[in-house]
Amino acid sequence: MNTNTLEKLRKLRFHGMYHAFKSSLESGRYDTITADELLAQLVDAEWDDRHNRRIARQIFYAKFRYKAAIEEINYEVARNIDRNLVQRLADCSFIGRNENLLVTGSTGIGKSYIATALGYQACIMGYRVLYASTPKLFARLKMAKADGTYIKEIAKIEKQQLLILDDFAIQPFDAPSRAALMEIIEDRHGKTSLIITSQLPVSAWYDVIGDRTIADAILDRIVHDAHRMELNGESMRKKRQSTGENKNRIDTL
Repeated sequence: MNTNTLEKLRKLRFHGMYHAFKSSLESGRYDTITADELLAQLVDAEWDDRHNRRIARQIFYAKFRYKAAIEEINYEVARNIDRNLVQRLADCSFIGRNENLLVTGSTGIGKSYIATALGYQACIMGYRVLYASTPKLFARLKMAKADGTYIKEIAKIEKQQLLILDDFAIQPFDAPSRAALMEIIEDRHGKTSLIITSQLPVSAWYDVIGDRTIADAILDRIVHDAHRMELNGESMRKKRQSTGENKNRIDTL
């Protein structure tokens, strides 16, 4: 009978219940607990399994470049990272309030890591997230214009509760990219949240966007009441490389 029950759980895709019940049978715990305790354990196992698989799907669809975690953020004083702000953002209530975050600073300073860590946290809390390298995103949208999938791509972006635009303003926007950016920002304004990382200060974004009128419209929607983080200090990649080189020298002595 237990074998039939396990097979039915597997076919019904109750994976959490399946593994919990199988484990109980194999360990002998099945004989030492009451029926209601067993049922509670099975339901909890199924709940946890579905919750974990949902998070895994959210992270997969977000298309992050690498893993990152809030707990791993480096708060060296020289980096000028407001720990209190990060902790407030980590509860992701800013997404519920449709607020934005702008993270600026020189290359390698850790902007992308902070944005990605917050993105992971949002996935864990059940939000739909999309990470995108800004140059690659707008190159893809140009191709979508050519092959007729542009509306589908824009609709996909609009559905995300948090959009992370990494390496924003790394190169000037041409007319098609500027128009696409305006459309994305207009669709999302007041409805969803953005995290934008950039090597350039916000004041320089006008020139990179190009058209002054469109730049005003875009930045008014992005910057107004946005949280800001302006990072300082030495490149973290350079520091890690230097640390690795020093370790190699010590190891060879």
